[in-house]
Amino acid sequence: MKFWTGNKNSIYKTLGASNHTYKEREINDYYATEPKAVKLLLELENFDNILEPACGEGHLSKEIMRLGKDVKSSDIIDRGFGSTKNFFDYTEWNGDIITNPPYKYATEFILHALEIIKNGGKIAMFLKVQFLESKKRKKLFSEYPPKKTYVASERLICAKKGEFEKMKKGGGSAIPYARFIWIK
Repeated sequence: MKFWTGNKNSIYKTLGASNHTYKEREINDYYATEPKAVKLLLELENFDNILEPACGEGHLSKEIMRLGKDVKSSDIIDRGFGSTKNFFDYTEWNGDIITNPPYKYATEFILHALEIIKNGGKIAMFLKVQFLESKKRKKLFSEYPPKKTYVASERLICAKKGEFEKMKKGGGSAIPYARFIWIK
């Protein structure tokens, strides 16, 4: 019989705690979302005139287009897809927003998205389920609770630098993700 002989780091990695890892965080928090995540979202909700303001290399945007939706894609860094624009430079958006924001700026992304979209517009943020657990975000959820939360029933992948195959070969992900939906 073989027993698990993990260490303290293994426990935190299993729990999805990114602050307890021997690996360095990706600069600019670039962790691409597996395209399947947006396909599953669009099977549940209708979105129109979509802005993807943290598009990276276009993994989500390409899937959105493949599914027949209009999407404008941008990112603060030129990664060869979309326009180079800081999300916080947008002053308005007449449509919906779908993104996986840099986790360390997720609250700011949500508040800015709520500020720039029109009434009736939808925001879908792909975040760790643990995003719900925080004294720091208590005010956000008190003032702007999401209208819906879709917890993924399978482990979806956010891969450092968009290296999905490398992550799958390394065992995939133990982190539970959800789509948090706000409607202005």
